Amino acid sequence: MIAVIDYGMGNRRSVEKALIHIGAEARISSDPRVLGSATGLVLPGVGAFARGMENLRIGGLAELLRSRVSAGTPLLGICLGMQLLFDASTELGGADGLGLIPGQVRGIQAGGLRVPHIGWNDVSLERPAAILETGAPFYHVHSFAAHPDDPADVVGTTEYGERFTTVVQRDNVYGVQFHPEKSSTDGLALLKRFAEVAA
Repeated sequence: MIAVIDYGMGNRRSVEKALIHIGAEARISSDPRVLGSATGLVLPGVGAFARGMENLRIGGLAELLRSRVSAGTPLLGICLGMQLLFDASTELGGADGLGLIPGQVRGIQAGGLRVPHIGWNDVSLERPAAILETGAPFYHVHSFAAHPDDPADVVGTTEYGERFTTVVQRDNVYGVQFHPEKSSTDGLALLKRFAEVAA
């Protein structure tokens, strides 16, 4: 069972529906017992970094996620959920993140293009990973981008004013800046590969 973490932010229901569509057993929950027994965890999210971390801390979910990752459970962060995997963000004065992937989240340098970045962009594969085997277009909605300290954590990048990291993996921790649940066939394929990793 894959648990979609309910911390009061983001598109939890659409992620759950996409997982069910590709044949996975999925459940939205903030119950530590459910999250503790899940074979995979998905951290979705839309909104501000600081509020996301505050919600995770208040619910006791931040420490639970760190514990499950340490125990080897696969975790996939989506959009804000990916950003929260990092050490910190500069958004709204700055806030600490989960610290599961070394690096910082900073405002996207769009070079005069409209921000937030909204639309389909080709993702270039920097190295193969379990959840992404080839580049493809995916649907992005964001104003901030992650900057991993270790280039080995970068799986995929895309271009919008600057080239930025949009897919990461560090051991059993995965993240995508785009929305796979809104990215048609390629997005569903990515979720299916994550479900296979979790199984």
